[in-house]
Amino acid sequence: MFKRSLYSIALALFLVTSALTIYFGKETFHFNTPPAGAESPPAYHFVLIPEELDNDYWHLVEQGAREAARHLHVHLEYLGPKQADLEEHLKTIDMAIAGKVDGIMTQAINDGEFSPLIKKAGEKGIPLVTIDTDAPGSSRKAYIGTDNYYAGFLAGKALLTDTEGEQFVGIVTGRLEAAHQKLRVQGFRDAVEHEKRVQILDVKESNITKIGAVEAAYGLLKAHPQITALYGTSALDGSGMAQVVERLRTDNPPYVIAFDTLPETISYLESGLIDATIVQYPYKMGYRAVQSLVALQEGKKLDELQHTETTVLRKENLPFSPLSQRGEVQ
Repeated sequence: MFKRSLYSIALALFLVTSALTIYFGKETFHFNTPPAGAESPPAYHFVLIPEELDNDYWHLVEQGAREAARHLHVHLEYLGPKQADLEEHLKTIDMAIAGKVDGIMTQAINDGEFSPLIKKAGEKGIPLVTIDTDAPGSSRKAYIGTDNYYAGFLAGKALLTDTEGEQFVGIVTGRLEAAHQKLRVQGFRDAVEHEKRVQILDVKESNITKIGAVEAAYGLLKAHPQITALYGTSALDGSGMAQVVERLRTDNPPYVIAFDTLPETISYLESGLIDATIVQYPYKMGYRAVQSLVALQEGKKLDELQHTETTVLRKENLPFSPLSQRGEVQ
């Protein structure tokens, strides 16, 4: 009798949770039909789900997506965790599916629950494309973004070009288990692998925060005072590493190569505390992602891998404007 009661309670909780997910999904991902005589309703309803909402990099992705949505008559929503949060990210995807949107754009997550969600979306006729980070083993329709291995390889080649003599490298990475971060580290390793003058000493995690990057860089330099170069693989790592180098104020500061072009990163590049940074094209990622979802709705075939450009930016290439990251969008 007791077991039967527990089973009944568990079943009731499950049904209530499922009902709430569907209800809030429909309420969140819903736009009103314009009144008679007003502009015609959008052709499609897409949602862009970033790693975290208040992030300069993802705002550039959003800008590109909104520009494409304006041109292609798409209603676009930008929703997700305020700060990087796996559970909240997955929940937002699930709510988008429950809300019956016409397409989903999101960063892939290295998690066992992510691929089943993509499959669930497909079963309900909702195409999903990944941005910035891919999930090649899933049923996503396409990946639009940086070739992260190649980006890491470029960083390694930049180190070889810009330095002479023995180099002892410390790496700061956003998350040790994040797929795109691992590719950026591996690409760097492979670029310097056959150079006997370069030795990678250690890798530390920043948890995709500036304070985490400061702590990781300080920990690397404290544990390995012989370090002559620092490489950061996520957007906030560069400014965190530069801040530590600035505080130490040594006569022979380490070579610093960062990732992305946030305003603070560019400022440190101007001052010489950062020597180079890897440039991505997030605006183009957002624009192409919307184009891809529209193409899928129209029954067109897509290239599964749509890599956007990656370049190296140095002080001599300044001034630099984020608008230059738009590139040519077609």
